[in-house]
Amino acid sequence: MTLEEYHSLRKTPVPGGYLYVKAGARGLSDPAYELLARYLEPHGQSALDLNPGIGRVTYTLRQHGLLTQAIETSRASLRSLEASFGPSVAVRGLPWETQPDSADLVALVLPANRGTRYVELSLLGAALALRKGGRLWIAGSKDKGFEHYFRLAQEWLGFGLLVKRQGALRVAVLEKERPAPGLPPVWHSFDWEFAGHSMIFAYLPGVFSAGHIDPGSALLLRELFESSDPLGHVLDIGGGYGALSRPLVGRAQSLTLLEDDWPSVLSARRNLGEKATVLHSDVDEALTPGQTFTTIVSNPPFHVGGLVVLETAAAFVEAAYARLERGGKFYLVANRFLPYEPLLEARFATVRTLAVDSHKVLLARKT
Repeated sequence: MTLEEYHSLRKTPVPGGYLYVKAGARGLSDPAYELLARYLEPHGQSALDLNPGIGRVTYTLRQHGLLTQAIETSRASLRSLEASFGPSVAVRGLPWETQPDSADLVALVLPANRGTRYVELSLLGAALALRKGGRLWIAGSKDKGFEHYFRLAQEWLGFGLLVKRQGALRVAVLEKERPAPGLPPVWHSFDWEFAGHSMIFAYLPGVFSAGHIDPGSALLLRELFESSDPLGHVLDIGGGYGALSRPLVGRAQSLTLLEDDWPSVLSARRNLGEKATVLHSDVDEALTPGQTFTTIVSNPPFHVGGLVVLETAAAFVEAAYARLERGGKFYLVANRFLPYEPLLEARFATVRTLAVDSHKVLLARKT
């Protein structure tokens, strides 16, 4: 997949119209979104979609005549939403930072792949946003905690009804009968020792490798620190909360971190402060045309909405090639089973394996 293909938005038909979709955006062909869109019933005048993805449920809410906002964390998904509905509907934000008593209806496809804490905070954001008598529609899988989340929503809201079963999938509706609990503290942190330095990492729920440095990032950093070559201007593609970038402060001439996920961007900004430029970006979309770097590092994602999808990682490789200076180095770490070598070899003149453990570190040079 070329960068142009990755960044392209394309029209996809839905009942009664179409949506703009693109690679890397959540919700395309996801049965939970389709099921919720099919069985959701309108209520009141205003609605929130708290995990919209490409906007399948958002589209249905608007078809019902509701004044709707779609609050999304992914930049790739936001690009689809903005193309389909405009910036007044597509809003970047956290699902638990909702305006109290602002909506008659909230829709939520449970983001179970982001962890229990993230889902619970999303439900709490829905409960806070609803006016008394408002309704919450949720969809999810019984294999990914739906019953637990349904019971929790009942504790916070009141009456709930299971509307539809389809295989493992469930759709339910609840009515707000009581005031919602207050929002608890959402920030957490952990300490990490590396290369004789102690670092504190702050993070929000739902970020990758929350509470610890993942083994792949640690392996890549060990290889970087064993090299005596100057790093120069460094780009971290898909940098998360800053696990790779933070240890490079002081060694790099400059640091730029790109990340699709808004909670991760906020976490990275807290961890790096003024020592790096942290951008909410769909791969390299937030960079200026022609902007290049001496060294690029990446621990690419291979999941989109819980599904194994390699197109985003392929776009990372394409972006690295496009954004690397001549003679520059691209360090990539990945699970051992992921077939990234052919992607790198198709672009870079020199590719070699630096280390193999639970993960592998690959080095590509641009000549």
